[in-house]
Amino acid sequence: MNDSITRLLGIEHPIIQAPMVGVSTPQLAAAVSNAGGLGSIGIGASTVAQARAMIAETRGLTDKPFNVNLFCHRQAMPDAQRESAWLEHLRGLFAEFDAAPPAGLQEIYKSFLDDPDMLEMLLLERPAVVSFHFGLPSAEHIRALKHAGIRLLASATTPEEAALIEQAGVDCVIAQGVEAGGHRGVFAPEQGDAAIGTLALVRLLVKRQRLPVIAAGGIMDGQAIAAVMALGAAAAQLGTAFILCPESAANAAYRDTLKSARAGHTQITSAISGRPARGMINRMYMPVGAAGVPPLPDYPIAYDAAKALHAVASAQGNSDFAAHWAGQGATLAREMPAAELVHRLVGEMEPVS
Repeated sequence: MNDSITRLLGIEHPIIQAPMVGVSTPQLAAAVSNAGGLGSIGIGASTVAQARAMIAETRGLTDKPFNVNLFCHRQAMPDAQRESAWLEHLRGLFAEFDAAPPAGLQEIYKSFLDDPDMLEMLLLERPAVVSFHFGLPSAEHIRALKHAGIRLLASATTPEEAALIEQAGVDCVIAQGVEAGGHRGVFAPEQGDAAIGTLALVRLLVKRQRLPVIAAGGIMDGQAIAAVMALGAAAAQLGTAFILCPESAANAAYRDTLKSARAGHTQITSAISGRPARGMINRMYMPVGAAGVPPLPDYPIAYDAAKALHAVASAQGNSDFAAHWAGQGATLAREMPAAELVHRLVGEMEPVS
């Protein structure tokens, strides 16, 4: 299975760098791909023009395959009353920085489900690999991408989601365990999160389906890659492990936090974006759904409020409201160039006895 996935994706090592919008860059993706892994860029928060430019920049740095990641969340339902109540709930935090909440909130990210122009751009650019998070695009989108010769990956947090991915004709499934940093790929978060760990999820998917399984969540070194592959995974996807690489876009505050004791305390919250995501705990990890707390606006409308609060705080040198996503293995992060990290990971991948 290891050989099959490396052939399928055109890579040398079964190592994938997670897309990580806001952290991954063309430089990071290219460095990983040039080292024999699969680098990734996240375009879920980008316009078509921005996404095209990122693809072009990455191609200017590598002639190897790389992955382009898209968000497939359901369209947000604007609700002025709910959004106003949430902003009012945050008013005291804005006041700490002599600021007021914005007058309103916007749906800051367009879902790939509702973006035919993004599909057209991808069909013209034809990146080697495209991956989906939060769900799946339409059957027509999938057929068109596959017809263009693009390999497709999609995240699953349960066997049921993985079954939908297999039925859709996607090439590989990413088993996202609850340990993973960043947004949970849950298809329907309003129905809850099964919170299955990486090892259990890998075994469940390997036993129940034919697709190659890519393990993700809490994997930080080559020993962990070897462990998930011993359980039947064909490859591993690592995100937090690459944050401290100089090629990432993580700012100084993010890097300092990841190198501090706070990296040992991650938690899942919906308060930042409107969807559950794991990161290092800060003041944005406020109660959601508790008595007296208004309901969250839909994702990504809620994210607009968090970004506004972070902007006013960071302007005064305060990073207490940043989205510092990280997985449960965060304290194992290493600071080194991405290519060196890939080579180190490969060297650590000894068989598990």
